[in-house]
Amino acid sequence: MTQIDEPRGSVIAEAAAAVREAEALLITAGAGMGVDSGLPDFRGDTGFWQAYPPFARLGLSFVELANPGWFARDPELAWGFYGHRLNLYRRVAPHDGFDRLLSRGAVCPGGLFVFTSNVDGQFQRAGFPSDRIVECHGSIHHLQCCTPCGRDIWPADSEQIEVDESSMRAVSGLPKCPHCGSLARPNVLMFGDWTWVHDRTGVQQTGLEQWLEELAGLRVVVIEIGAGSAVPTVRLTSERAALILGARLIRINPREAQVPPGQVSLEMGAVEALSSILPAREDDTAM
Repeated sequence: MTQIDEPRGSVIAEAAAAVREAEALLITAGAGMGVDSGLPDFRGDTGFWQAYPPFARLGLSFVELANPGWFARDPELAWGFYGHRLNLYRRVAPHDGFDRLLSRGAVCPGGLFVFTSNVDGQFQRAGFPSDRIVECHGSIHHLQCCTPCGRDIWPADSEQIEVDESSMRAVSGLPKCPHCGSLARPNVLMFGDWTWVHDRTGVQQTGLEQWLEELAGLRVVVIEIGAGSAVPTVRLTSERAALILGARLIRINPREAQVPPGQVSLEMGAVEALSSILPAREDDTAM
């Protein structure tokens, strides 16, 4: 292990001890969780445009592109953006930190639950039970009608979106609604989005609420990873859960690691922090 200065080392030791003693884990995650898997960091226009130069040439920011209006105005552009991300998320393997969290949660009496703003499906790919995950902004791996003609949400597994990376435009057939034949879109909450069908996320949220009700008397630790303050949904969920449950909050963030009094701040990336506070296997207690 690399040399760690004493103040930082004591905070890591404090976090590691809290996780070892935990009887249930609530894992809350933002975009920073996927960066160490090789997923692009969309923080700020510069980061987004470095990942997608064609959109820089068009002067389109992430916020401008992540808008349902493009599916009506320019569906090839809309599906170029989301199709490229869908293809990327299908290819990228989750990093080691996912395994460490899953392993620790497996031996907790109360188990674990995940609350994430990420739409990439990385937790499912890493083996986390699908009924223990809330995707508060939906999933790019699921589709809905653009209109929408109904409340149906269906898997995108059979869709293959071919994208011309020089222009970031879809050049293959676009997904269609199986009911009305209109254009389909990802079941993802976008900016200015009044047509997102939230039913799947609603069922997930109900599952989380039921799980939280079962935790009375258990030592709960909230591990938050890579959640920024620009869209604070995950951070607020972490803090609210810690307050209501009397839980310890461990906030992992290399740029915005500030925490409420009495909680633990790790100013680190996901893999570095998780490998510092969690063993690779539950029978490996050497830190």
